[in-house]
Amino acid sequence: MENDNTLEIVTADDIFTLLDQKETEIMEIIEEAYRAHARGDTNCPHSLFLRLPGTNSRIIALPAYIDTEMEMAGLKWISSFPSNLGHGLPRASALIVLNSMETGRAYAVMEGSIISAKRTAASAAVAASQLIADRSSITSVGMIGCGEINREVLGFLSKTFPQLGCVRIFDTNPGRAEAFGGYCEKRFSMTVRLERSIDEVLAGGQVISIATTAATPHIQTLLMCPSPTLILHLSLRDIAPEALLAVDNIVDDVDHVCRENTSLDLAAKASGHRQFIRTTIGKILAGAAETGTECGRITVFSPFGLGILDLALAGHVYKGARAGNRTQIIHGFHAAASLALREEELISQTS
Repeated sequence: MENDNTLEIVTADDIFTLLDQKETEIMEIIEEAYRAHARGDTNCPHSLFLRLPGTNSRIIALPAYIDTEMEMAGLKWISSFPSNLGHGLPRASALIVLNSMETGRAYAVMEGSIISAKRTAASAAVAASQLIADRSSITSVGMIGCGEINREVLGFLSKTFPQLGCVRIFDTNPGRAEAFGGYCEKRFSMTVRLERSIDEVLAGGQVISIATTAATPHIQTLLMCPSPTLILHLSLRDIAPEALLAVDNIVDDVDHVCRENTSLDLAAKASGHRQFIRTTIGKILAGAAETGTECGRITVFSPFGLGILDLALAGHVYKGARAGNRTQIIHGFHAAASLALREEELISQTS
């Protein structure tokens, strides 16, 4: 049994260094986490939303357990404050806590926003790799929303599709779209098209990633998309229920994604059923469901974002940080004895 009273900290700079240019490795970790979920080797309770009154800000707790190569339990505590963007700050900030499977004590705390962004982008790329029959056929992608998530998504998609050379982008903030376009040109040497509307991005088809701060659906139809088109619906609240009911829907977990007024939650309420969701990405990876790409339909992948993905990637980061002596150790963090014993010690010292 572990008796160590220390707590290890892993900072953002070290996490970035450990994960930089590791897209293929991260995707493998995410794939295995999805397979574990499909096998039932996880415990992933519903996330808890703390909404702040009078704002669209929220803080979410995602507890999780996963038994893969490394058995782990822990929690991601992530805030989303869209108003931060106006102050030059990232929208999201997060902590991830890892708990001992022997004692329950937290043994590591790490910055979580980098892990969260990369696992989100990796999950999108994993889905794209499974749902696109001919990867060499993808020469352009569309990006709706020009924030940190879609930056990460583009990095992962560039590793997934070898012929990718063009990115079509739209953001409600033209300055943010221009900055994103400049990043794409410098980082990936891609041709950039600044589209005038969301419809123009959708009409370009192939693969489209949607990562916005929208709270309610604003895309009323997907009829302008050519078939086949794969839409990575990462922000979950952009597409109208009626549009989702007319496409092939893949998710990460049906119960998780049909909550909290996501587009799929609204579609389930409007239709009175969930049969419009064909399967999960975990089942496809496990070989228990068909990809469905041969049908030539518009496919929408809507991942709720499971805590097991954060946990799996955090465990990988922790192992790398320890191996590279990158953890910062706080000694005496945990109580060495129960409160009752500590009180008895104090009494004996003063008597």
